[in-house]
Amino acid sequence: MTVAHERPIVITMGDPSGVGAEVTVKALAALPPSQRADFAIVGDRRTLERAIAASSVDLGIADTTRTDGSALRLIDVPVDGLPDRFGVLSPRCGEASFQYIRTAVELAQSGQAAGIVTAPINKEALNAAGHHYDGHTGLLAHLTGSRASWMLLASERLNVIHVSTHVSLRTAIERATPERVLETIRVGQRHFQRMGVASPRIAVAGINPHCGENGLFGREDDDQLVPAVAAARAEGINVSGPISADTVYHRAYQGAFDLVVAQYHDQGHIPVKLVAFDSAVNVSLGLPIDRSSVDHGTAFDIAGTGKANHVNMLSALDYARRLAMSKAATSQ
Repeated sequence: MTVAHERPIVITMGDPSGVGAEVTVKALAALPPSQRADFAIVGDRRTLERAIAASSVDLGIADTTRTDGSALRLIDVPVDGLPDRFGVLSPRCGEASFQYIRTAVELAQSGQAAGIVTAPINKEALNAAGHHYDGHTGLLAHLTGSRASWMLLASERLNVIHVSTHVSLRTAIERATPERVLETIRVGQRHFQRMGVASPRIAVAGINPHCGENGLFGREDDDQLVPAVAAARAEGINVSGPISADTVYHRAYQGAFDLVVAQYHDQGHIPVKLVAFDSAVNVSLGLPIDRSSVDHGTAFDIAGTGKANHVNMLSALDYARRLAMSKAATSQ
């Protein structure tokens, strides 16, 4: 089954000074033409041309009407004042990143795109351009008018959804309210059911060491997490916890759980990046559109050298195709 070529999955190029264009070019070049035709790049032509040259890829650039996969499909979003080289921290690159993402969201919301894959942006450049967001997830929530969104890190043997992400640890603990944790469990269950898991096995990671040892190390687990887990179970969700974070990820990696609910950024990111650094995919849940992404940064230090590894982008493209096909299957 393939994605309808007239409704491509669009790939935002990311920061023009980073490795986003390069890993995109390399990943698309590695696909057979029939799959390459499922995707279109949202970015500027000049950056894409430089990325093709740096990657030594033998593919041309086509307009958006081409669907046979013999060339890279580009939706050109020109932005004035971009530096004509890679590896530069620039507000103009932050502006370009924003324009690529906004264009992609408009295409997805209007039904002209089947979903979005995002290459990495630089948060400093984005904010220097006047777009004050903590990253892709917050920006996408704003552009789509979403009340809330969640970050899922997906890999072959370990999947983690986060109650909060880019906030301080103190704020993260405050945000882990019973209501937010319960909604995180629900969102994770719905996503895995969409992906074909009828009754996903979900584990909730604790906040304190040993989940607080009945209040010895704090009562956050008893007061904030236990009520959420109980409420989810009452709804028929197959959820366990809270479980000590020092063991739950090992158990999930060994196959005991389909999904772990992490309470804050590093609690979820560290284990996933340890076991799936090159293959984990960042997926935004709770939005009215589908979005997957690489789980690495702009790597200004190697941008334009041809050294960037595109394996993570291949994983993001594959997940985006799975999302698009699952949506098509449920609409039939």
